[in-house]
Order: sequence, then structure tokens, then C-alpha cells
Amino acid sequence: MDVTIRKVEIGDLEDISNIELMCFPVEEAATKASLKKRIETFPDSFFIAEHEGKIIGFVNGCIINDTVIHDDLFADSSLHIQDGQYQTIFGLDVIPDYRNRGIGIQLMNFMIESAKKAGRKGVILTCKDDLIPYYSKFGFVNKGVSNSVHGGAQWYDMILEF
Repeated sequence: MDVTIRKVEIGDLEDISNIELMCFPVEEAATKASLKKRIETFPDSFFIAEHEGKIIGFVNGCIINDTVIHDDLFADSSLHIQDGQYQTIFGLDVIPDYRNRGIGIQLMNFMIESAKKAGRKGVILTCKDDLIPYYSKFGFVNKGVSNSVHGGAQWYDMILEF
């Protein structure tokens, strides 16, 4: 599938907010206000996938100096450290109708390469147990159950070190 990946723009907010609600339960989904703050704070690590001019997915995350994601990062964009060591991934979102076509893979690879080019030490994320095999394919290592209680779910810390 022909997909263009580009940096986010504030004009994308409505579409990405709708996509976030398609991809995550409401208790886990980022709010529109939170997504707006992310666009404003770390646009250099927020990427959009488009197909024929339509936004079909995105990946985003702030940069920190720790090797695990803490829940306060999801709500407080001011914790972003522009020259930090680790790229986080808060969410990998692909519209359900476009899943299983390699779009998530393209977004993940784009984010990983972006982090490498920026001189980061690695990429970190949290995921549910059923997604551990998916992220392992990119080289992420499972560090075990996370301290995160985001959305009331059980999460696992994953790290990809360069």
C-alpha cells in the first residue's frame, strides 16, 4: 500500500483525535486536548501516515532520560526533554480498516530511524501482553510488568536499545 509518512501538523488534530478513539478504549485514549499539547510540544516525534491524502494512522511519543514510561508522561507534555536519551512511543494508531497492511510497521520503522538519526540511545514503550510478540519483531525486549496503571490495564515495559 502506498503510504506517505510525515510530521504532524496542528491541522491534523481532529483526524488524529478521532483515530485515537477508534484505536483505544476511552479510559486509555489520549484526549483531544492532550493530543493538541503533544503536537505543540514534540512535533518532531509525532508522525502521520496518509494514504491518498487521508490520515490513516500515526505514532507519537515524547523524549525522556529514563528507560521506562511513567503514567504522568501521558498527561504532562512539559516532561518532554528535547535532547533526552530515549524516544517513547505513547501510541501506534492505525484505523481498523487499514490494519494488517504494513502501515504500523512503516510507522514504527520511521519512528525508530528518526530516533537513531537524532542520536537517542533507544526507544521505549508499554504494551499489553498480546502485543509483546509484535514489538519483539522490531527488536524490543520485554522488561516485565510495568508500574503503569494507565487506563486500569496491565502493561509491560519494552525497550529497544541502539
